[in-house]
Amino acid sequence: MAQFSVNTQRRDPYKNFIFRVKWDGRYVAGISKVSGLKRTTQVVSHREGGDPSTSRKSPGRNEYDPITLERGVTHDTEFEKWANKVWNFGAGLGSEVSLKDFRKDFILDFYNEAGQLAISYKIYRCWVSEYHPLPELDANANAVAIQMIKLENEGWERDLSVTEPTEPSFTLPAQ
Repeated sequence: MAQFSVNTQRRDPYKNFIFRVKWDGRYVAGISKVSGLKRTTQVVSHREGGDPSTSRKSPGRNEYDPITLERGVTHDTEFEKWANKVWNFGAGLGSEVSLKDFRKDFILDFYNEAGQLAISYKIYRCWVSEYHPLPELDANANAVAIQMIKLENEGWERDLSVTEPTEPSFTLPAQ
């Protein structure tokens, strides 16, 4: 069984704004928002013949909610290339869908305020079910243009090889 280190000095929970997403062996630039990870286990109700007034419950199938990734619009085409593997309009008969590699695993790395890797999740067999290359455009707005992909997935797990980091301590120079 794996041994986990415990940082007894940390009392505060991690902040939600230092993270990176990696697929195809490299980090994807500019991702500003990732939806939460959510798993739901269906409930199977049944009753025993000798106890007609009480239902028993047991776990059924697991369902994993889609994950959305958002980032500012740039010339980077990673979102578009992946979305086009599911459906590339006009690619020609028999080549609109990439059956070989439209699914990807990706890694969600989560860091502490010191920039140390604190938690990592592996997300499996993802594919793009929704792609927004451009947001609604508004000449009166004052905002960054955001693109989005929605990823269906078949599960995730925490990478237990990533253990809690020993956080640095800063000392002031002697006066």
